[in-house]
Amino acid sequence: MMGWFGSAASGVSESTETEQETRTRLAPPWNVVVRDDPVTLMSYVTRVFIRVFGYTEIKAKRLMMEVHHKGRAIVWTGAREEAEVYVQKLQGHHLLASLEPGQE
Repeated sequence: MMGWFGSAASGVSESTETEQETRTRLAPPWNVVVRDDPVTLMSYVTRVFIRVFGYTEIKAKRLMMEVHHKGRAIVWTGAREEAEVYVQKLQGHHLLASLEPGQE
C-alpha cells in the first residue's frame, strides 16, 4: 500500500555524503614602495625610515640610496592592513609612498 507521503519503498533511506576539503590560504603579502622625488633630502628620508620602521641607520641609508639610484625601493613587506598604515605614515612625512601586491 502506498503511503500518503511516498512510495511503497519509503522505508529505505538514501544518504549522500559529500566530502569537503578545507583549505586555509594565507593572504598574499603587500609591498610598501617609496619613490624618489627631486625635493626631499636624502638625510630626511633616512630619518623617516628610522622613525617609522625602527630600522638601523645602516638599513635606512641603504634603502634611501636604492630610492635615490633606482627611483624606487620596497621598504617593507607584510600584511595589507599594516602596509596601509605604513603608507599613510610615510605620506604624512611627505614621502611618495604607495602600496602594491607582493610576490606569493
